[in-house]
Amino acid sequence: MKTLGIKEIMEIIPHRQPFLLIDKVDITEEGKSAVGYKAVTYNEPYFAGHFPQEPVMPGVLIMEAMAQVGAVLILSQEGMKGKIAFFGGINKARFRNKVVPGTMLRMEVELTKQKGPMGVGEGRAYDGDTLVASGELTFMVG
Repeated sequence: MKTLGIKEIMEIIPHRQPFLLIDKVDITEEGKSAVGYKAVTYNEPYFAGHFPQEPVMPGVLIMEAMAQVGAVLILSQEGMKGKIAFFGGINKARFRNKVVPGTMLRMEVELTKQKGPMGVGEGRAYDGDTLVASGELTFMVG
């Protein structure tokens, strides 16, 4: 297993604050699977408007965070330096529970298909042992 912190993540993907939505990534199997983490705090800029009376992390940002974990997994492979992984689609997205400040969001991503620059990954996000979101993420490397 290979663990990447913020500095290493920012060397692999181009995302920066406030849109870098992951704090750490463990590559559990090179080119196959990774686990990413995001400490969700009250300081997240989206909580000012979503929703001030009951802060909830937007589901689309949970999907984006999972995609960023997948991008780190893909782009950390040999020969991928300097490339960008783009969203191609999201299928079978399901949101099961709220993600609120204080959550340590754990995202598991597994690449299920890759042919050339295109591929598909399965993502699952958890708060502890509770599944909060899942989806099939399609990507293209450019």
